[in-house]
Amino acid sequence: MTTQISDAATVVNPDALLDWLREARPELRIEAPELTLIAGGRSNLTYQLDGGPYPLVLRRPPLGHVLATAHDMGREYRVMSALAPTPVPVPRMVAHCADADVLGAPFYLMEKVDGVIHRSVADLERLDAAAGRELGHALVDALAALHSVDPAEVGLARFGRPDGFMERQLTRWAGQLAASRSRELPGVEELVERLTLTRPNSPRPALVHGDYRLDNVIFDATEPGRIAAVLDWEMAALGDPLSDLGVFCVYWDGLGGLGAAVPPTPGSLHGWPSSAALVERYARAAGVPVTTLDWYVAFGFFKIAVILEGIHYRHSRGLTLGGGFDDISEAVPVLVERGLRTLARL
Repeated sequence: MTTQISDAATVVNPDALLDWLREARPELRIEAPELTLIAGGRSNLTYQLDGGPYPLVLRRPPLGHVLATAHDMGREYRVMSALAPTPVPVPRMVAHCADADVLGAPFYLMEKVDGVIHRSVADLERLDAAAGRELGHALVDALAALHSVDPAEVGLARFGRPDGFMERQLTRWAGQLAASRSRELPGVEELVERLTLTRPNSPRPALVHGDYRLDNVIFDATEPGRIAAVLDWEMAALGDPLSDLGVFCVYWDGLGGLGAAVPPTPGSLHGWPSSAALVERYARAAGVPVTTLDWYVAFGFFKIAVILEGIHYRHSRGLTLGGGFDDISEAVPVLVERGLRTLARL
């Protein structure tokens, strides 16, 4: 038997994986697993698993310094399984292993979804303005569809506590920052304080993705406006739908000039819709008032800054795989400043 794996053989032990597959999911008929690291992510590790009748994807947490409540594989598996019968497109779940002794961390398997993930400006520049409008509309329509799902109808009524959601989010991300912080970040304490003092009342609760952005979505390769699957549900919860919309707006046109540290900003491309136009479309479809959205955009800048600071922390200690980390350190202070500037509009 020939077993292949990426250069991170210590991360996914192929023999341990094969033993688990034979016992837990023998119907998958995987006898010679071939694992290839899927590039593009900056956090959880994702592999394509070949060797069976069809390709699968294996997903597990990052190496080392995994913060409490972060990188929850069981959470991702549960929410995508629940969303399968809804209009929200997700991959088909195959298996979940909560036993960290198998591969050193919990993991899950899902079917591989074919399509396109737009990770760079070059990816987006292949699309014309008409395709860009279709893509933007598809993104906010899918977000509105998610926020319209009745959690009780899909078995997620107890998926979280929506009361006090944003208050807990502020506490959580401030704690994440403290756990990952190894340097001075001017203005970050002021940003946390001002977010706390100006926090608005939340609209009606909804199932939220937690990190909804362009490169967490697979698009159909031939139809730019059709979403094949929404990925990366580790931060999903029952909470404030505007938290998703605010983060989406930051990723759509709020991160210009930060280089490879962040995904491309589609809203800066000629003829593509602005975040303001997409917010208006979302509000009509979801029926969620958006008058306090600036606060959520500022929170989005803070949250993304904390995520990148955590990645910078792990990378500085040699606990990341792949490339593209060079600009992350410089991006974090810029995000803090943009958050403060957005709050000044309130």
